[in-house]
Amino acid sequence: MDVNTLPSLKRVRVALLSDTHGALDARVREIVDDCDLALHAGDIGHAAILSQLQPRLGRVLAVFGNNDVARKWPEEDRRLLVHLPEWLAQPLPGGTLALIHGHQLPARQRHALLRARFPEARAIVYGHSHQLEVDLDARPWVLNPGAAGRSRTHGGPSCLVLSADADEWRVESYRFPLSVPKRGVRYTARHEHAQPLPKPRISQTAQIPAPPSRAGHR
Repeated sequence: MDVNTLPSLKRVRVALLSDTHGALDARVREIVDDCDLALHAGDIGHAAILSQLQPRLGRVLAVFGNNDVARKWPEEDRRLLVHLPEWLAQPLPGGTLALIHGHQLPARQRHALLRARFPEARAIVYGHSHQLEVDLDARPWVLNPGAAGRSRTHGGPSCLVLSADADEWRVESYRFPLSVPKRGVRYTARHEHAQPLPKPRISQTAQIPAPPSRAGHR
């Protein structure tokens, strides 16, 4: 499906994940399978991670992280690196979602700096810190899905799901235990976050400038 048609849909569920570092938790993958679209905020690890993501509409968008460099990727996957942008802005029903890894900005005041960099977005998704965060205190929202693999998960692999329609955006956060209890019983911490947002001051057709390509970024 052409991602440019997403704003015309009545409602879209978007899986948000980051920092897999070459390992995707199977429970996060199941969440992605139940969504329409998947966005990965970088530090992917290798190309197979993205191919494991199978959202319903078949589209996976990703940006590069500070560890997505040729020397850390399998040789056969390195050609993908030049196609990963530094950031992207994806129009959705009701507004635009910006995606960036976040290592480009200092940890101190990172949320304020992200809001200053993407003022026209309705929400901004970043990674890098491996910390699950849902900051609805100001507009744009700032969201970090945490780590979806095994590296520095701070309590377990996690992800977010954004439900977007023209009138309301809602965020669900998921965190899974580090190990599955015996007898196959799985416990999942799930929280839903919502807050009224004013309509964007720009029109739906307004475009954030196209992100630069990865070529030349090393």
